[in-house]
Amino acid sequence: MFTRTFTHRSVVIKKFTPKSPEKYTQLTLAEREEISLGRNSNTPVCETAAKLGRSPSTIYRELKRGRPCKNNVQYRAHKAQMRSDERKKAGHFRERIPNKEIKAYIVDKLRQGWSPELIAGRLAKDNRSLKTNYETIYQWIYEDRPDLFCYLVRHHKKRRDRGSAKGKRLPKVLYRTMIGERPRYIDNRKEFGHWEADTAISRQSKAAIMATVERKTRFLLVRKIKSKSAPCMHEALVKCLGEYSLRNRMSITYDNGTENAFHLATNNCLNTKSYFCNPYHSWEKGSIENRIGILRRYFPKKTNWILITQAQIDKVVKEINSRPMKRLGFRTPYEAFVALRS
Repeated sequence: MFTRTFTHRSVVIKKFTPKSPEKYTQLTLAEREEISLGRNSNTPVCETAAKLGRSPSTIYRELKRGRPCKNNVQYRAHKAQMRSDERKKAGHFRERIPNKEIKAYIVDKLRQGWSPELIAGRLAKDNRSLKTNYETIYQWIYEDRPDLFCYLVRHHKKRRDRGSAKGKRLPKVLYRTMIGERPRYIDNRKEFGHWEADTAISRQSKAAIMATVERKTRFLLVRKIKSKSAPCMHEALVKCLGEYSLRNRMSITYDNGTENAFHLATNNCLNTKSYFCNPYHSWEKGSIENRIGILRRYFPKKTNWILITQAQIDKVVKEINSRPMKRLGFRTPYEAFVALRS
């Protein structure tokens, strides 16, 4: 920003020149606080704009938008910020399937075991005024309703992004509850039934393993998976933990890898809660890191998992779970787990 000065009849007039060619940025909460202070002290808008390096029209628009109601001229920074955030969310959000009747139909048929292809084909026959295609249903489930993933008969093929030839965009891990919000009794291992999960990959192929450990007893479960992907991770966890009662599986702690993107679907199937470590803080799930480290003694990092059978993995896991641990009072993880399992 710079100021051009004109002199007319001995009066100096300063004219605002907007920032150029810098990219426009949204007002911050700190700037809104400054606008609020200026408003309360009857500071001229042009003076506030100059102080913030903004156009006066930006300030006028903000004062108009940020008022609680048309008849109330009072401007409050925090409420204005909340309205701005709400507008931003509303502007970016686009429902893939906005029709509530179609949504209800899809959910009902998915629970009956129907595939998206069957649902889309039958929808038009049951109600000619309602239409959608199976690809839209898949996208809606994958991106907006991951809790419905467990109802899919088969995992859908990979999709390409629009305008991209490189393949499917990696799923983001949404709706995370960070480890800082995890209850203290879980942190202290006071309660049984809380798990940590992670994967180990091989360089030679896409095959990997999913490993999960019960935090209190250090009891380990491992399953071979086709790839380090969200669908495979979800499926393996459901198979491993699904055979135990609800009391034995109350929460799972993950890292932020995209293979954990379907944690909501896992929660829906297992009735668990999910927690996530802070980025690059793998030590926050130290139990599973330790168990995978022990697994690596049997299967070094150069191991090609596609050549290893589930039976071989089970044999090693049984040996690890049968090894006494000092912190368990020299009981084995298996003995500790069986004693607490219900």
